[in-house]
Amino acid sequence: MEHARTIVVGAGMSGLAAAAALGKGHDTRVFEADREIGGYCKTVKQDGFVWDYSGHFFHFKHPEIEAWLRERMPGQEIRTIEKRSFISHSGGARRIDFPFQKNIHQLPKEELIDCLVDLYFARAPRELLGPDAPPAPAEESFKDMLYARFGRSIAEKFLIPYNEKLYACDLGRLDKDAMGRFFPHADLTAIVRNMRAPDNSSYNATFTYPEGGAIEYVRAVASEVAPSALALSEPVTRIDLDAKVVTTPRRQVSFDRLISSAPLNRLAALTGIEHDASVFSWNKVLVWNLGFDRKGPDDVHWMYYPDRATSFYRIGFYDNIFGADRMSLYVELGYPADAKVDAEGMRARVLADLEREGIVAGHELVSSHSVVMDPAYVHITRESIAETDRLRAELGKRHVHSIGRYGGWTYCSIEDNIVEARALCAELGA
Repeated sequence: MEHARTIVVGAGMSGLAAAAALGKGHDTRVFEADREIGGYCKTVKQDGFVWDYSGHFFHFKHPEIEAWLRERMPGQEIRTIEKRSFISHSGGARRIDFPFQKNIHQLPKEELIDCLVDLYFARAPRELLGPDAPPAPAEESFKDMLYARFGRSIAEKFLIPYNEKLYACDLGRLDKDAMGRFFPHADLTAIVRNMRAPDNSSYNATFTYPEGGAIEYVRAVASEVAPSALALSEPVTRIDLDAKVVTTPRRQVSFDRLISSAPLNRLAALTGIEHDASVFSWNKVLVWNLGFDRKGPDDVHWMYYPDRATSFYRIGFYDNIFGADRMSLYVELGYPADAKVDAEGMRARVLADLEREGIVAGHELVSSHSVVMDPAYVHITRESIAETDRLRAELGKRHVHSIGRYGGWTYCSIEDNIVEARALCAELGA
């Protein structure tokens, strides 16, 4: 039987970052079920278009991490872009700056009044509303939080329909902090101030993107992993916690410790550890990458679509990053985890919706590619938080560490994955 001091399950960004942090001289094996590295950060190059599996615009909070990556991407042009994001309103007839809650002044007058009145009565101190005012609503779920902090009109015009399309579930199931720091909060004062002095800054107000697509960042991390450590097309099928042995279709390998970026529910099943599978739920996302014969809108990077009559919830424009002369889009559609996704059957609907929304106007589709991400966004609930904390602690006692968006059953950025992987490896020591 082979032995490795550290086994890494998954060669996406989290797994590769862990292997890189351990160093090329460390006795590491990285097992990946796919034939390529990258996970959801893979890039497709087709007919002159460059598409990712989904839109990975990179937002760095740690300059040293960005610098480390760039040093390992010689000859790669990388653009830093000030993101322009809009919300489609009234079937594409009007564009509202994102985030919606800070730009309600761009709505028609009657809708603005509805939003302002509901916002005021939701957020004003109870003592100002008089003795008969109802108590402040409880925030026991994500949906509760949206109503309590923004009022009915803002919640129902954008925040609820958009996020229900994205998560493909009732938002009343999700924890109130399901999106963590990624949700664009704004209080009454900030919303009113934004009417005169616009400030739509957020965690992702700027982003960077390499000319060769998201895979270039993956390759930069992988350059610090010994090629001999990578075992592609070799899924882990069982993890024996007592014997500390990993089984794949090709071999068995004993280990001292294991780092996994696989979805936590799958890791639990691989190890046979007792767990409540029912608390882990998620959505699927169908991504259509579409290339057209000429340009479309040239002043936008992301568009959001809350209208339930529109099939997709968001589109992104690759061509507006590098100034390409043909429109290049990624289009995202959310589905429940148990839904059957007919990608080809949806293409005509997607194209029709793009035309109705004014994005496509007589354009010819010259290239296309689709992928289904499953899981895509995990559903963060009070139950999943408790079970995730318990499972990670129990596995940690057995020298098995679950990291990343799916390993931690959380909502995080790709940079967060690198930070977490490095921190874990520093704690474990080489």
